[in-house]
Amino acid sequence: MIPWTHLDTVQIPNDGGELKLSQRGDEFSIKLSGKRGELMNSRVFNSEKVLSQLGCAHIKPHHDAHILVGGLGMGYTLAAALKAVNADSVVTVAELIPEVVKWNEGPLGHCAGMPLQDPRTKVHIGDVKELLISRQPRFDAILLDVDNGPKGLTHSDNDWIYSEDGLKDIYDTLNPNGMLAIWSAGPDYLFSVRLKKIGFRVDTRDVQARPGKGSKHTIFLAKKL
Repeated sequence: MIPWTHLDTVQIPNDGGELKLSQRGDEFSIKLSGKRGELMNSRVFNSEKVLSQLGCAHIKPHHDAHILVGGLGMGYTLAAALKAVNADSVVTVAELIPEVVKWNEGPLGHCAGMPLQDPRTKVHIGDVKELLISRQPRFDAILLDVDNGPKGLTHSDNDWIYSEDGLKDIYDTLNPNGMLAIWSAGPDYLFSVRLKKIGFRVDTRDVQARPGKGSKHTIFLAKKL
């Protein structure tokens, strides 16, 4: 068994703990400090990919779309979003932690095919909230994988995204018929109710972490009518 090699440790803002990047052969892992365990693994990314596929499914091939990806992670959501849109589209990815961007610019980026090098990619280093409070329609799809879901785990400021106030701002930031897609570790009935209260048409999908196997994750699909 090849041992894990620790590559880097960074602090999550606002006392969110530490993120630790490790490598074993061609496998990468990002873990939270303490007993909170592994957040991401480069071999387990199916639900992150499906998040983009479902969130961008409504976009027509001829449409020059603008997509927002909240949370870079290991780049799989971003890479799938780029595959879902045409050559004239723009995909903005917001990442709170600058070091995560650097990891994806380095060896970690090869896992998802170096999506940061795609000329359609724009990087916003900072809280995705900064791009969601304009209340001006600008995005055709918003794909959020910034935490464990409606019950935040890594960053308490993420609670705003799942609140009524946050969802109202997100609704206003979507173009007509735009789609909000949110990754979650599991289902949350009350969150679906909250989305409907804002005015979204809501659907949920259970997606396995690996194609045909592994734990199931939930993707909330909320369309602006």
